[in-house]
Amino acid sequence: KTELSTFNNNQISHPNLITSKERETMTEGSISNGNSNGHDNGSASQADPRIVDLIKSANGEMFTSLEYFPPRTEAGVENLYNRMDRMKENLSPLFTDVTWGAGGSTADLSMRLSLRARETGHVANLHLTCTNMEKDGDPIKGVHDALRAAHDGGIRNIVALRGDPPHGQDEWKASEGGFTCALDLVKYITKHYGKSFGIAVAGYPEGHPNAISEVESLNDLSESEKKRCSNFDGKLYVCKDEDYKKEMDYLKEKIDAGSDLIMTQMFFDVEIFIQFVKDCRAFGITCPIIPGLMCINAYPGFKKMAQFCKTRVPKALEETMESLKDDAAAVKSFGVEYGAEVCQALIDFGVDGLHFYTLNLEKVVYGITDKLGITNGLIEKSNENDASSMVAVGSAWARVGDIVKCTYGTGMVTEIRTDGVTVVEMTKWVLAYGQKPRAYLQSGQFKKLFV
Repeated sequence: KTELSTFNNNQISHPNLITSKERETMTEGSISNGNSNGHDNGSASQADPRIVDLIKSANGEMFTSLEYFPPRTEAGVENLYNRMDRMKENLSPLFTDVTWGAGGSTADLSMRLSLRARETGHVANLHLTCTNMEKDGDPIKGVHDALRAAHDGGIRNIVALRGDPPHGQDEWKASEGGFTCALDLVKYITKHYGKSFGIAVAGYPEGHPNAISEVESLNDLSESEKKRCSNFDGKLYVCKDEDYKKEMDYLKEKIDAGSDLIMTQMFFDVEIFIQFVKDCRAFGITCPIIPGLMCINAYPGFKKMAQFCKTRVPKALEETMESLKDDAAAVKSFGVEYGAEVCQALIDFGVDGLHFYTLNLEKVVYGITDKLGITNGLIEKSNENDASSMVAVGSAWARVGDIVKCTYGTGMVTEIRTDGVTVVEMTKWVLAYGQKPRAYLQSGQFKKLFV
């Protein structure tokens, strides 16, 4: 996920990120203005507790937590507010995550959603990335201002992430004096805020997508690599053992630098998560590890996310999804069944809690918690009439498969080359033998369409 702060001088302090309607729901005295040390107490008496402390005080009692993303429209935002209120009342989540849109597409809105969540009783866990956060010519000012706004607003939990590289680059290269990775962000937060913030970092049971490479044959893999291997369109992908070790070494660095919680990338194979936890413990990582669970709501989203993250899809899951792909209701029902099966296996293993990537929806989450016995009868009360408004703002960077508009019309991105050239297959014209013309464009010559 990539983020680019778009705060202006009037938006550094959190009251200016809240609409007048939202401010009416806040308690008096919850907004503060800072003090002489540059770090306001954020109405310390009302500030959120750190998640790691909440987990410790739970004494092993199972918890759930929820994650939302900023919707694309204001109607979607209002609908999300209502859903977050309902799900808080029905599930009593230990904490609530709000993601931070790639390419700077949701910085203000992510902050607004997080502050509103906190003021309506959620323990907010704000995602924050450190790349592409230049502001006023300063490569770190965007991060500084975002942390200040969060702290002043009483938020005390941050998910420290690196962020995606800019358009056309395989690897992000820091500007002089800027951040290069999530570890830098963890160190920055710890240096300037001590233990005021609880810091969560990402863990990748199958390896970070950038560390996953294509391989020719299963015969070339070790037993551990075979268990992590994924297959898409007949091609095999895996995080090789030597790269996996580097991933674990880096994760240990992030924890040693001040992080106190690991939240994992989505997975569909429980055994991969279990092995990841065992590997973490073997590397001396002792903090809580919370499984990130993507709810299966629709076939296209399932396929897109699995391929984007290079997530291993067990054969039985793949076959079932293929058989149901044309029946949206059946896919959602299966999402409940499979999600409950995965969660029960995780509970049996002994996880602290279950973190649901809700996709801004509720039916599958309720169905899973009903089946687990955490709740009763919620799925019958679920209301997803607003599902069409729950569309993410999305990344500002175009990726393969995205629809873009340029001087020549509208087309789909088919390739992004290392030199920054984007190949777009135009959809308006068809040449002889069904061929479609291609445009070779530089950054700035096209605009991504959110369709």
